[in-house]
Amino acid sequence: MTYIKKLLKFLILFFGLLIIILYITDTDYLIKAVRTIYLKGHTTAFLEDYKEFDNQSIAASENPQPWPNHVNYNSVEATETLKKANKDWGTIAYVIIKNDSIWFEEYYDGFGEDSKSNSFSMAKSYVSGMLGKAIMEGHIKSLDQPVCDFLPAFCDEKAASMTVGDLSSMASGTNWDEAYYSPLSITTRAYFDDDLAKVINGLKVVDTPGQRFKYASGDTQMLAMVIEKATGKKLYEYLEHSFWKPLGSEHDALWQVDSEGHDLVKAYCCIASDAKDFARFGKLYKDHGKWNGQQLLDSAFIAKSVTPRFSESPMYGYGWWLMEHLDKSFFMMQGHLGQYVIVQPEDNVIIVRLGHSKGPGNPLETYTDDIPVYIEEAYQMLNN
Repeated sequence: MTYIKKLLKFLILFFGLLIIILYITDTDYLIKAVRTIYLKGHTTAFLEDYKEFDNQSIAASENPQPWPNHVNYNSVEATETLKKANKDWGTIAYVIIKNDSIWFEEYYDGFGEDSKSNSFSMAKSYVSGMLGKAIMEGHIKSLDQPVCDFLPAFCDEKAASMTVGDLSSMASGTNWDEAYYSPLSITTRAYFDDDLAKVINGLKVVDTPGQRFKYASGDTQMLAMVIEKATGKKLYEYLEHSFWKPLGSEHDALWQVDSEGHDLVKAYCCIASDAKDFARFGKLYKDHGKWNGQQLLDSAFIAKSVTPRFSESPMYGYGWWLMEHLDKSFFMMQGHLGQYVIVQPEDNVIIVRLGHSKGPGNPLETYTDDIPVYIEEAYQMLNN
């Protein structure tokens, strides 16, 4: 009994000291990380982790527009290769949209067509679209407007030349470290910290902005702060007003915020929705910004968004990933663990895949091995 008392006393003192050290070193966000992720058996963020964070709601359209089923709806079975890929990589939703109709859809692991899951970095495409909307509405002058005009923390030295277009194209030149599995990285801090603006305002511009592509979630978060300052609206409100409702979304979405007190969305990630509502944004870009005859987004901005900014980085435009495959040009929304909205405009095809994991490869420099599989098998089914 004496031994147990001593052990308990030691543990209380140890963990008390540990918590004090975390607060002193400004790493107390790790407490939240341990509670919400690691103690639940995960080593990184997961599909339904939105339930563990503060969220703001994005209301569905008052006039929802369900996707119609294609005349050949689910008439072709998934290929054996696709079945294996979906099993091996933990797919929860796989949807093929042809000519703006649902051609094929399947859901797995207890998820359904209405199930919410985390978009992760697919949210970056929405934020880039909201930049285009803010320019279209006159809140922001152009892609070349300096960030300094909106965020005074970025007016010194190299930061003074950083533009909003640099943020959208991942060319800020900041010292952001895009590391998902390191508990001490700024990416992890941003995910769990309750004051995201403080994290972003602490960034340093170490390279000349606008010179090269370097994937950084901090760029999108900074862009969100710019858009909020320019429009006077919270980003979740701006998304709802600009796109979510006008696109006829059937379901409410959630967007994680850093805390109730600061109420800043995690703009680089974390919109919780379903496959078919996510697909709507792909259709908007496929159709050059028009929806039901209404020009929601400037077509020239969209064309620029799905064109590489830097010749040495042909895989990225402004908020969208780009890929040449099967002698076709694809653009896509892409998120952690393999969340994809893949668009081939000439064929009028949209492929949505959501899931727990993805194939091998470095997603920040090229494409993981699962993406070609999801594309190839969709086309094999379509051509069957």
